Amino acid sequence: MNEGGHVGESKVDILLLGAGGREHALLAKLAESPRAGKLWVAPGNGGMDAMAQVAPVDQDSPVDVADFARENGIGLVVIGPEAPLVDGVADAVRSAGIACFGPNASAARMEGSKKFAKQVMARAGVPTAAWRSFTEQGPCEEYVRRLDGPCVVKADGLAAGKGVIVAKNAEEALAGVRECFSGRFGEAGATVIVEETLDGPECSLLALTDGTTLVPLATAQDHKRALDGDKGPNTGGMGVYSPVPMVTPEEHAAMVAIEQRVVDELRAEGITYSGCLYGGFMLTKEGPKVLEFNARFGDPETQVVLPRMQADLVDVFLACDEGTLSPDMVTWDDDWAVSVVLTSAGYPGAYEKGKPITGIDRAEALPGVTVYHAGTATDANGQLVTAGGRVLDVTAVAPTFEEARRQAYAACDLISFEGKTLRHDIGAKAVLPRSNA
Repeated sequence: MNEGGHVGESKVDILLLGAGGREHALLAKLAESPRAGKLWVAPGNGGMDAMAQVAPVDQDSPVDVADFARENGIGLVVIGPEAPLVDGVADAVRSAGIACFGPNASAARMEGSKKFAKQVMARAGVPTAAWRSFTEQGPCEEYVRRLDGPCVVKADGLAAGKGVIVAKNAEEALAGVRECFSGRFGEAGATVIVEETLDGPECSLLALTDGTTLVPLATAQDHKRALDGDKGPNTGGMGVYSPVPMVTPEEHAAMVAIEQRVVDELRAEGITYSGCLYGGFMLTKEGPKVLEFNARFGDPETQVVLPRMQADLVDVFLACDEGTLSPDMVTWDDDWAVSVVLTSAGYPGAYEKGKPITGIDRAEALPGVTVYHAGTATDANGQLVTAGGRVLDVTAVAPTFEEARRQAYAACDLISFEGKTLRHDIGAKAVLPRSNA
């Protein structure tokens, strides 16, 4: 059996759970490690399947994942998405004596329950939007009517990136409340959070932690709206860049301190948070305030953060699991990274699948360009086809922001599939004067 127990030793066979662009980026970075042994993915996608063997395992089943890992000599399980974390996959893997990157189910409640996260933040003294929670529709609607203005309505649990309504007025907020309580989001909508709105630019800060030590990664800024000019519906993310030049050293220090306080508070409550803690922040005039915490790497932030990261990801992930993480394990280059998401027509609404994809090889021939697969598959004829709403993350790394952005869009032009859709203004605000209006 391949034991992955100690940093700096033998090869480690790895099982990576997930199927998106985030997981493709994680797989590529893990594969760079001299420690990487055999690579498995479950369920994988059309790009990941070329780099790793597909494991016949249900990623959301703690028993399936732990049994497969034990039977196949896996030394490290890396959990990409949030659902397996909330379902306790990390707990089962560790109980089997196998190293795992990702928080246990108790810690993953930082994403699995927005109410739980808000309560932890309150106890840790973390600045966040004022809020109230409701389990009944009537009192929730009454509260929204009393507010009679902009607010944010959130389903408490996991809603596959949905379940957050940024309402401009009471009418939109009431529609959001009814949507949450309608059962559309299942159990996720049984409790509803109503928050004040916060003003300012957004910034994502991912951090690695072993439950005590916290190592912040590079800042990134996602673009959530579907259309140019930040118009249209919210999506899982249409593009991203890193680092974020508008973030001041004081704001960065404040964000890092906030995340450290959360890890410390959880530890004081008997919960070891090991893995990636994703902080979504609003840079308000009063300083950074937390919009949300996620219990895993962000998507598409991972696709611009990992390419700039100088680290042996296998050693780092094992150190997170073992409680031996240290800041000197991660360094950064001075490059910029820009990633543009190519989506299927109609996303985030209904879209068609099975459209043949061409031009990725030409795109990746450009200097500094990597194309991460998000919603792709290989059909019966071996043709790469679309298989999701977000299809590809076209990422460019370069010494200047302008060059990275130019190369990313040049690469996008070389890729073709029917219905290809993209935003043309990813990163446009990166070098403009900042506004907190």
